[in-house]
Amino acid sequence: MEGPTPVSALIHAATMVTAGVYLVARSSQIYALAPSAMLLVAVVGGVTAIFAASIGLVQYDIKKVLAYSTVSQLGYMFLACGVGAYWVGIFHLYTHAFFKALLFLGSGSVIHAVGGEQDMRKMGALKDKIPVTYKTMLVGALAIAGIPGLAGFFSKDEILWKTFSSHHTLLYGLGLVTAMLTAFYMFRLIYMTFYGDNRVDPATHVHESPRSMTVPLVVLAAGSILAGWIGTPPVFGPVHDALPSLEHWLAESVVVEEAAHHSALLEWGLMALSVALALGAILLATRMFRTARYEGEPMSGLLGAALHRLFLRKYLVDEIYGAAFVNFAAKGGGRRLVSFDVRVIDAAVNGAGWLTRMMSNLTKFLDKWVVDGIVNFVGYGVKFASYPVRMFQTGLVQNYALWLLIGLGMVAAYFFFTIT
Repeated sequence: MEGPTPVSALIHAATMVTAGVYLVARSSQIYALAPSAMLLVAVVGGVTAIFAASIGLVQYDIKKVLAYSTVSQLGYMFLACGVGAYWVGIFHLYTHAFFKALLFLGSGSVIHAVGGEQDMRKMGALKDKIPVTYKTMLVGALAIAGIPGLAGFFSKDEILWKTFSSHHTLLYGLGLVTAMLTAFYMFRLIYMTFYGDNRVDPATHVHESPRSMTVPLVVLAAGSILAGWIGTPPVFGPVHDALPSLEHWLAESVVVEEAAHHSALLEWGLMALSVALALGAILLATRMFRTARYEGEPMSGLLGAALHRLFLRKYLVDEIYGAAFVNFAAKGGGRRLVSFDVRVIDAAVNGAGWLTRMMSNLTKFLDKWVVDGIVNFVGYGVKFASYPVRMFQTGLVQNYALWLLIGLGMVAAYFFFTIT
């Protein structure tokens, strides 16, 4: 969301951030065999939806409101996949692409009109000055709020119905509250941007964007109105039968659960409940922000100072991340690694060196006093033992002849005395 609004529109509406939803839906054959994994996906989706929506309630940057809205809507998509309605998750991905791209490009048109400002507290009263941007963004806000007939209504209502009919009552409650929060923060954005007092810098020349920017808004507004009609629920009867069905078209790509028998009256009643809550949230936003002068903070009064501060600081996620990963793991971890290097690695190296020197001295002692001692002892023993033999080995022939005669005499005497 830090990039240019066309990039934000592309990434947040149709690519990259929705890749995980596509992955889970395309892996539906595997997930269908693992109910525990599906439940985990559903819980993560439901919690993410309300978590991000609550943060979006209090943001002032127009693009941040839409960025947290995207995270919340992704939670909706995962909630659908987690309860086994994979095609509904893809359906909401598809409808969300239209109205979220419209809202991001519309926010870019607003930012362009007010000279680069993104803080909604420095906008206001732009409805008549940039009418095309206002009207198209209003369509996008109505669509994401789930107003009947628009794209977001069909996919959002189908997610809520599939969650309820799969007996995930708590997750259905989270989805219902999220739908109400979505309607509220989107019309908070509309009223802070286009209604109330003009808070734009007087030096700024507010002007409508060129056709190169407004024509895509009109096209996306048309998609935000019409795109959802290919996913009408069966309770719409002849309308559902007459229109092409996204559910049937996706049947070859994802697991499509069999429709459970239920009361059409119950489905109509739950549909009316979600619409009523969305309209109630819009009326509350109208009362709080349509003519607000922003001398105080309306959301602080509605939520309470502590809860407003918690939402504004995004549940301290940045602080926790900084403490855990930056200060502790990275910086603190660096200090710990230095200490580990000095106390453990260097100690091990120095210990190995000392041990090597000790072994060297020991082997030197053994070589000098044991090995050399034995060798020298053997040498002196052989030398001493060979001394009598060396007496006869003089190298003189006459000595050898003398010892030969003496030997013959001794042999002759031996035989002489033995025979006689």
